[in-house]
Parts: sequence; C-alpha cells; structure tokens
Amino acid sequence: MKRLMTVLAATTCLTAPALADDEKIIVGFATAETGFMQAYDKPAQDAAMIRIAEINAAGGLLGKQIEVVNADTKTDRAEGAKAGLTVIDAGADMVVVSCDYDFGSPAALAAESAGLPSFFLCAESIKAGIQGVGPNSFSASVLAAVQGATMAEWSYTKKEARTFYRLLDTWTEYNKGICDGFDYMLPKLADAKLVGEDTFLNEDASIAAQITRIKALPEEPDAIMLCTMMPGAVSAIKQIRAAGINSMILNGSGVDGSYWLSAVPDLSNFYVPVQGSIYGDDPNADVTAFNAKYKEVTGGDPSTQYVYPGYVMIDVWAKAVERAGTTETAAVVAELEKMNAEPTLFGPRTFTSELHHQNQARYLIVETNAGKPGVVDEWTISAPIPVADLMK
Repeated sequence: MKRLMTVLAATTCLTAPALADDEKIIVGFATAETGFMQAYDKPAQDAAMIRIAEINAAGGLLGKQIEVVNADTKTDRAEGAKAGLTVIDAGADMVVVSCDYDFGSPAALAAESAGLPSFFLCAESIKAGIQGVGPNSFSASVLAAVQGATMAEWSYTKKEARTFYRLLDTWTEYNKGICDGFDYMLPKLADAKLVGEDTFLNEDASIAAQITRIKALPEEPDAIMLCTMMPGAVSAIKQIRAAGINSMILNGSGVDGSYWLSAVPDLSNFYVPVQGSIYGDDPNADVTAFNAKYKEVTGGDPSTQYVYPGYVMIDVWAKAVERAGTTETAAVVAELEKMNAEPTLFGPRTFTSELHHQNQARYLIVETNAGKPGVVDEWTISAPIPVADLMK
C-alpha cells in the first residue's frame, strides 16, 4: 500500500501541462475542483487515480506510465469547455469529464472535436455518450433510466407494490432519466397503477402543494417514485415524512450515502439502487477491500456509490488500450465496443456501436430503516431497455 500511495502522489502532483510524447500516456481530467459538482467528481476521480496508480505500479499501460493533467470546470458550463481545451492542449490521450451530462458535456464536446475519446466520470443520462456528444464519448456508470426501471420492477415483485405516485424534480437530465425508466417499466407490470404524478424543482423550499395532492388520494400509494438528487432531495423526503405519509419511497442512486440522514431522523421504508455498497456489507468481498484501500489513500470512506464508476472508467479504457495496442481513438473505441459483459470490480460493462452506456445492470438494493442504510437485496431488470425507448 505504501508503494500505491507513493505512485498515486507522483501521478497527481503535476503542476505544469504535460507534453505529448512516446514515453507516457496522458489522461486529462476536465472536472469540478470547485462548486457543487466537486462533491460528485472528486470521489470518482480519487477512485480513478487509485486504478491509475495500480496500473503504473504494475508496469504501466503499453509499457508506459500514465500521467495526469487537470483543469477545473468550476461547476460552470463555459469553464467546462475551457477546461476541456486546456487538458487537450496539455497532450491528453483521453479526456475525463464531470459526472453530470449538463456540466460534463462542454468538455466532452471539446474532446470530440479534437478526435479524442472522452469518459464521463459517472453521468447517467443517455446524452452522455453517442446520443449527446458523439461516437467517441462514453460513460462509466449505469443509465438513470435503469435505476427507475429497477426500482419499479423490484418493488412490484419483492415488496408487492401495486399503486405508485410519480414525483419528478425537473432540475436535471439525470432526474428525468429516473422517471423515464420508471415510466418504461410500470406498464409492463400487471395490475400496477399510477395513481398520480407531480413535479417540483430541486430548489423549491416547499412541496406542500404536491404533498396535499398525495394526501387527497383515496388511499396512500404503496410507493412514491421520487426522481430527484441532492441537495433538494433531503427537503422533499423530510417534508413527505413530516406530513405523515409512510409510503415506501423509491429513488435513484443520487441519494445514496448516510451523510444526509441526520436531517431526516429515523427515516425508514426508503430504498435506492447502488452499484456497490459503501456500508461494509457488499456481497463481493473485493468491494469491501477496495473501500478500505480508498480510505487508506484518501483518508476517508467512500461517501456514495458514485466513487465506483471512476475506477471502472480507467479499468475498461486501459483494457481497450492494451487490446488495441495503441491510444489511437478509433482503435480504442473499437475495442470498447467489443466489450460484452466485461468483468469489472463493480459489475459487468457492455458497450456497442449503438450505446456507450449500460441499459441493464445488477443493482444492490439499499434500504434505510430507522436511519440506518444497508443492503437488503439485489435486482437486475428482466431485459435491457431498448435504445429507442431510452431516446423517447
């Protein structure tokens, strides 16, 4: 581990732009070092740096050391485009961009224009890839629509939920994607019924009107499909429970983590899907070992499951480079598109010429009960969501 930390330190401490040459491979991170997106980008980037350090310690990639250059997007779209150009000018062979499509796409588009591959750290909109950027862009995470579909099918099958209320925070493409997946799956579930739907904005201080409409229903719904993310998720969940609504609340992975639970004391009957567990109860012992390594390197435990896609991203890209025998974009993309259920520490990954994202995945189901989250089940949707449906 001392060697890993030494390599990691050497890899990250670049203070000047790297020049492209034949002796090293350069990964450019055009990600948020400031602003609210830092909370998503930095943990995933830390995990990516761990995988880079492991590769370098094992002899490098194609016999070359991987070096890193960084540029801060400042959680700003205009600055994101500048950050993308900065790492490209520094010789990046591959460009890593922010976790969210809206904030990561400017840098990804800069990479696309330069003929370079890009990877979103953990974006989960279908636009984070071919559909919104171009043929050289990928995401290391799993589509938000898969999260919504997973929670609908799992709650119907395992919790016998039959009546659902859909509550969408329209702030981001990610939130819309969760509800899109829910909308795709619900009609496929016999006797499942949508008893109401509503929208709100993440910044809304109150969702009293929406709660009034839920309480006006003849019966409390079995489940509320809440499609939202931080920071507004905390307020919405707190208000729902304060109103005396005890329905099962389903959400996407964007609310994983225990860091916010003190704001909703004794929260129960709350469920989210995760790619791996940060709670020490993952059924894969290698994930628990990774969590320990992450803590040793960074000084803190993984805060949410969004740490994990950063590690996956470097893992699959490096495999593609090794198989291609080059960092040349077309060859690397071709190798990525050959990956079918490619094993990774956090589940298999499949890429095709039609989709550079995951439209089916095994998720662990985390339940929060009396304020304590933990894995209670796992679920894989019965069939991949077709691209045509994702694009609707």
